[in-house]
Amino acid sequence: MISLDLALIWAGIIGFGVIMYVIMDGFDLGLGILYPFAPDEASRDVMMNSVAPVWDGNETWLVLGGAGLLGAFPLVYSVFLPALYIGVFLMLAGLIFRGISFLR
Repeated sequence: MISLDLALIWAGIIGFGVIMYVIMDGFDLGLGILYPFAPDEASRDVMMNSVAPVWDGNETWLVLGGAGLLGAFPLVYSVFLPALYIGVFLMLAGLIFRGISFLR
């Protein structure tokens, strides 16, 4: 019989959350890159309307990964987050900048 450890289950949940973010947010990020190069305002409206229903929902997967890491593996969280402060800050700044660019 296969026995699953609780740590292995949580690692799977966190991995699932990160993979879902990468897969589902690719569309949003691609539109964010192409948005400034749209030829006219009508094209920008079509781009924005295609991504608007799911735009903020994809970041929920990152929250699942971060909160799962904090809840299940606090020691790993306390080691990784200070080591990755610059990367986490740049990622958050990019998300904020992307939001501001869509408001224009």
